[in-house]
Amino acid sequence: MIRRFAPLALALAFGGLAAPAFAQQAGEWTFSVGAHQVNPKSDNGSLAGGTLDVEVDSNVRPTITAEYFVRDNLGIEVLASLPFQHDVNIAGLGNVGSTKHLPPTVSLQYHFGEGKMKPFVGLGVNYTLFFSEDTTGALAGNDLKLDDSFGLAAHAGIDFKVGEKGAIRVDARWIDIDTDVELNGAGLGTVNIDPLVYGAAYVFQF
Repeated sequence: MIRRFAPLALALAFGGLAAPAFAQQAGEWTFSVGAHQVNPKSDNGSLAGGTLDVEVDSNVRPTITAEYFVRDNLGIEVLASLPFQHDVNIAGLGNVGSTKHLPPTVSLQYHFGEGKMKPFVGLGVNYTLFFSEDTTGALAGNDLKLDDSFGLAAHAGIDFKVGEKGAIRVDARWIDIDTDVELNGAGLGTVNIDPLVYGAAYVFQF
């Protein structure tokens, strides 16, 4: 878990660098472009009555956000990305499939202070759309289906002012993602992905 939050720790180390104030006022927008890793938790559950232990691999993709400030320092943010792709592994069988997903997330966020370093926290909802499921190895030729997921999402990060209207952001999210799994139309159980999503982005303010 300490390793997962290393980007935020690194950001704090640069907190002493001089930079102008970075304030977000009601009616303003920010837009960010970056890259994030979706890192599922280590134990993703069991299928087929507990006989198949599942592991879902991590993946990195470009991300974008847009945030509108409804009040000073209080904004509504939308997260979008290119499709993430994850390999699905079963203990003893290895790689048995893969899937792509899109994780649009809407959060209400509060940004603290008006200085060169602005931490923020947020809470919102996530809808994860799974598609392009494929099977390989021991399950090759079978029809794999993952249901879409709806759940809570928590967000925390720090913005570091660079220039008049820009900032470097490092952040981490926890997202509640659970998906019901079907193989050839038969339900096998639920996979609990619940990833930590962390990365960095450049933020434009306008």
